[in-house]
Amino acid sequence: MRGAFFRALSALAERDHRINLIVGDLGFGVVEEFAQRFPKRFLNAGVAEQNMTGIAAGMALSGKIVFTYSIANFPILRCLEQVRNDVCYHNANVKIVAVGGGLAYGSLGSTHHATEDLAVMRSLPRMVVVAPGDPAETEAATQAVAAHSGPCYLRLGRAGEAKVHCGHIDFQLGKAIQIRQGVDLTLISTGGLLETAVRAAELLHHAGLQARVLSMHTVKPLDADAILAAARETGAVFTLEEHSVTGGLGGAVAELLAEAGEGPVTFRRFGLPSAFSSVVGTQEYLRAQHGLSAESVATAIGLILGRSRSLAATSAG
Repeated sequence: MRGAFFRALSALAERDHRINLIVGDLGFGVVEEFAQRFPKRFLNAGVAEQNMTGIAAGMALSGKIVFTYSIANFPILRCLEQVRNDVCYHNANVKIVAVGGGLAYGSLGSTHHATEDLAVMRSLPRMVVVAPGDPAETEAATQAVAAHSGPCYLRLGRAGEAKVHCGHIDFQLGKAIQIRQGVDLTLISTGGLLETAVRAAELLHHAGLQARVLSMHTVKPLDADAILAAARETGAVFTLEEHSVTGGLGGAVAELLAEAGEGPVTFRRFGLPSAFSSVVGTQEYLRAQHGLSAESVATAIGLILGRSRSLAATSAG
């Protein structure tokens, strides 16, 4: 995703002189090309995220489109007051980019685990919150947030994410992308767990359950129409995110379903507990520890929907 973001950003900067990038003293191997090609539109603010955000807001209010870029929590939580009061309050055209969402920096511990960011960002007025599911969505999301007038938060993975989409995608902020059709249940994923959702749907298919898969790349504004249609048409909705189950995608979907009055719907959130991780390790290891592997998700859904024996037989085979 990181590479896809910088490819899209460089292409945008070629066409639009308003595009600027400010980083917080990191990623020189990744950002060097942009800095060399557009030296007057690149700034390293150093380890000073509050200043980085304040500078970005001021530049945006003078007519620029400014991307701030850092890892995990640093471009948002360390400078939350500036994000709220300088960017959101003034509706400044600042695009906050966090690389390494979720547990991507797993071995560095809880300080580098971005697991509350969606909840915090979606609570801010005027903030658009986007978490693309693969490199193709990342390129499209970068273009979309640049075109949007106002604050945006773009949450990326780190590197090496699989490409889920094989062809052109119709990417629109606030509109989910349907990856698979299904009538028995719906899996709604945001961010880097999209591939996991697709694999879980394949496992469920072998157990006789047809799972619809939605990529909810925009957490705010949420695609209420797609969610409510899924609830009516499949009767069971499961959310999947590499984020705390408190306040993220699952919380947003639960709020919508509870207030919609559509009738009884089977619902469960798959995500991380509201707790600091007591273990460190690779992203894959930590996902497995928290039940976020495709196998764990499929097995849990099978238990809820009464197909646990079929899934056990599939796994054994």
